Amino acid sequence: MRIGLYPGTFDPLTKGHIDIITRATQLVDRLVIGVAINRDKGPLFTLEERVAMIEAEVQTLSVHTGVEIIAHPFENLLIDCARDVGAQIIIRGLRAVTDFEYEFQMVGMNRAMDASIETVFLMAEARHQAIASKLVKEIARLGGDVSNFVSPAITEALGAKYPR
Repeated sequence: MRIGLYPGTFDPLTKGHIDIITRATQLVDRLVIGVAINRDKGPLFTLEERVAMIEAEVQTLSVHTGVEIIAHPFENLLIDCARDVGAQIIIRGLRAVTDFEYEFQMVGMNRAMDASIETVFLMAEARHQAIASKLVKEIARLGGDVSNFVSPAITEALGAKYPR
């Protein structure tokens, strides 16, 4: 069984993330969405809320593709999380050159720690390349419409966090 790990904070899960998840299902038999516990980033949504949003958003995709998709919180090193879930592949989404520079460094460090785990980069579809969770939160906080960037359920969740 080929297991992939797609890590991130997913605060919140965007259509760009869903694009990468959908395309990653073509590469693996099981996809673990590693939900990072990163206290330094000060997430808007709790870990439990982020996990629940991911599980709800990927349920239909999992049934449709036949790929098991699970959300897995983690707070340790990414490479250790990959080992913990039995992943042979780490999947990373890229939007721009600046993403690549950071990811390039991470791949080198991860390979030095465990050369048996490969990293695969998937470019976000052009229509999703500008979407960043940080920008989605900013738009929502300022009362803007985020429906082009996140699902209706997440639009609603953002509205609850930033009532008008």
